[in-house]
Amino acid sequence: MTRQVVSSGAPWEKLYGYRRALRVGNQVFVAGTAPLGDDGKTFSPGNATAQARRCFEIALKALAELGAETRHVVRTRMYVTDIRRADEFGRAHGEVFGAHPPVATMVEVKGLISPDMLIEIELDAVVS
Repeated sequence: MTRQVVSSGAPWEKLYGYRRALRVGNQVFVAGTAPLGDDGKTFSPGNATAQARRCFEIALKALAELGAETRHVVRTRMYVTDIRRADEFGRAHGEVFGAHPPVATMVEVKGLISPDMLIEIELDAVVS
């Protein structure tokens, strides 16, 4: 099967040996996506909803580069540093996937790669 990849250009990709997104056949996988701004710094520190929106923006751009759309997403995984803010993260998820809800998981983790990051998101999609 043909493999297509999308790179983000983040220094971690080469250092850690991964890609932003990968398509194999009709399946697309988007790696854990952190809320980075265009300046390479954490986007909107302290704002859970804005960080979630930013993660989705980045992840959906990679998805689109591999020929998939929001409606093709079948699973999301949200790794959050404070589960008490679930409604704030969930609000962004609902905005993005309200018309085509995938299965979703939200898990609290001890921390992410940068201490001011509140969320990291993964996407899986199946292109029909």
